[in-house]
Amino acid sequence: MKLVSWNVNGLRACVRKGFLDYFHKVKADIFCIQETKLQEGQIDLELDGYHQFWNYAEKKGYSGTAIFTRVKPISVSYGVGDREEEREGRIITLEFEDFSLVNVYTPNSQRDLARLDFRLDWEDEIRSYLLGLDQNKPVILCGDLNVAHQEIDLRNAKSNQGNSGFTDEEREKMTRLLSSGFIDSFRYFYPEKEGAYTWWSYMNKVRERNIGWRIDYFIASERFASKLNGAEIHTDILGSDHCPIVLHLQ
Repeated sequence: MKLVSWNVNGLRACVRKGFLDYFHKVKADIFCIQETKLQEGQIDLELDGYHQFWNYAEKKGYSGTAIFTRVKPISVSYGVGDREEEREGRIITLEFEDFSLVNVYTPNSQRDLARLDFRLDWEDEIRSYLLGLDQNKPVILCGDLNVAHQEIDLRNAKSNQGNSGFTDEEREKMTRLLSSGFIDSFRYFYPEKEGAYTWWSYMNKVRERNIGWRIDYFIASERFASKLNGAEIHTDILGSDHCPIVLHLQ
């Protein structure tokens, strides 16, 4: 089984830049996207053989998530609880026979860290949610988690220390999640691989020079590790400031 996750940074724009070419070429069994930036009725994707699930933000042109899956899920849910961020369309959970899949677009703490406290509360709630799901069956969390966990996960660690996405607080929340019985699937296969990034600034030639961050993840329950069969980062795929990531399951 092949799973793909991609922050498309505006699906309509990404479609104009070749999204469907990649979608059909990669032939994912489950394809998750974040930051769709649209409302219901603003796009009509004909994806033969796929069930489509959308979570739209109330605010137009903002946030939003979607999952396209060949495998019909047992159940579908949107959001977690009744918190403010649920109006931002950031979470979709699909339950399958062998695991639950949670597609997430994590809130950015913002450049001035104005939303850091909000973000940290979010992290605690998501962790509790994942642990609850994990009591029933293994969990796969995917999406743009808006954090580079370790110094190896971004090009300029020293100069970005304390910046949004690389604060001690955000990194500690990821550490706590992983220590709760979860694994970073890419680091499971490539623990020391450098230069493996999933996001680059739109500044001139930043992507060409690979000055990036790895902030997109597939996180899996530790007890599901035997089912993981490979991880990829498709850095050659353009159309967004993020690139797609792939997880292979046995």
